[in-house]
Amino acid sequence: MSAALACLLLTVPAARAATADGDAIRSALIGNTVQGDMALTGAYSEFYAEDGSIHSKDYEGRWRIRDNEMCFKYGEEPATCYQAEVDGDSVTWMKDGQDSGTGTIVPGNPNQY
Repeated sequence: MSAALACLLLTVPAARAATADGDAIRSALIGNTVQGDMALTGAYSEFYAEDGSIHSKDYEGRWRIRDNEMCFKYGEEPATCYQAEVDGDSVTWMKDGQDSGTGTIVPGNPNQY
C-alpha cells in the first residue's frame, strides 16, 4: 500500500450510527438504564420506565418521545429534546447537530432506582 493511500485511510472519519427513529429509541431505551456523561451536566445514570418516568439515585423526571427525539423534563426546567444514535448498547445524544453526550444502555433497572 502506498504511503499516500495509508495516510488517506487514517484520516477518513469512522462512519456514524444512523439517527434512531422514535420506535427505535423506544425499543432500545425504554425499560432500561442508561449510564454515561453529558457535555453540560456531567455523569448520569437513569432508568427510563414504561410510564414515562425517569428514576435516578438523586432525582426524578419525565421522558417522552416526540417525533424522532427523546425529550427529558426535570423539575420546573423546560423539556430538552435530543436525537439519539443507537449502536448496540451505546447511545450518542445529539442536539442541533452536535454531540451532547454518550451513554451505555444497561438492560433493566439493575440499580433499583
